[in-house]
Amino acid sequence: AWIFILLLPGLSDGGKLLVVPMDGSHWLSMRQVVEKLTERGHKVVVLIPEVSWQMKTTQACTVKTYPVSYTLEELDNAFQEYVATHLKDLPFPLNVLALYNNSVHVFHTFFVQCKNLFNSKETLQYLNQSGFDAVLTDPIFMCGATLANYFSLPFVFFMRGFPCNLHYEAPQCPSPLSYTPRLFTFNSDRMTFFQRVENALVALLELVYCNSFYEDMIKFSSEVLQRDVSLLDLLNSASIWLLRFDFVFEYVRPVMPNMVFIGGINCAQRKPLCK
Repeated sequence: AWIFILLLPGLSDGGKLLVVPMDGSHWLSMRQVVEKLTERGHKVVVLIPEVSWQMKTTQACTVKTYPVSYTLEELDNAFQEYVATHLKDLPFPLNVLALYNNSVHVFHTFFVQCKNLFNSKETLQYLNQSGFDAVLTDPIFMCGATLANYFSLPFVFFMRGFPCNLHYEAPQCPSPLSYTPRLFTFNSDRMTFFQRVENALVALLELVYCNSFYEDMIKFSSEVLQRDVSLLDLLNSASIWLLRFDFVFEYVRPVMPNMVFIGGINCAQRKPLCK
């Protein structure tokens, strides 16, 4: 509860917050929150890789960078391949296989970024000596959650959503297959018997492909934390889930008390229209 108080205006003297964002469009939404926290007296340190796309901050925030083993060109190529695969008009199941393989490649690229962070002894020493109160992170690639567990810090998720329904499964939120459609089924919350069977099959497949997405990261996190961890182990200890979408646009389902719907999308603040 005190982490939530930390994020509210005028209710604390200011805390020390470590921000571990995700590169690209996800950072554009988080940056506005980080700047507001700084304005309200909190000391914020943003941890970013030396090679990134959109990671710019105001002078009010402290920025700590760490070296990475890839170039901006390699990062661009991985993303361009990902986009190009989505634009190809391939027949089923070739389209599914192509999207899956390319997604695994993009995930691996960002996992390398996390490995570089933990290989930087200077960065880890700085973080250990800084005395942070909490971690604010976009958890899609798990690095922030691993880092928070490594330093035994409470952490808050700021996110749009996970693949495989993990943002409902990890906080132990009920998601009945009988009336909550899974992603990519294109079903509604009023399903026929066969659509419900399809829904259940997709849910089983999610366990397979999500473990493949995060296989490298789970293995690495287990080495860093010196214990066997799973996807849910890393996620279910989050104190608060700040979900960047609207509950009214979701299918009806129960939610946990620490899940807060805050609205918003992955984009920069729009400019006013010309008069």
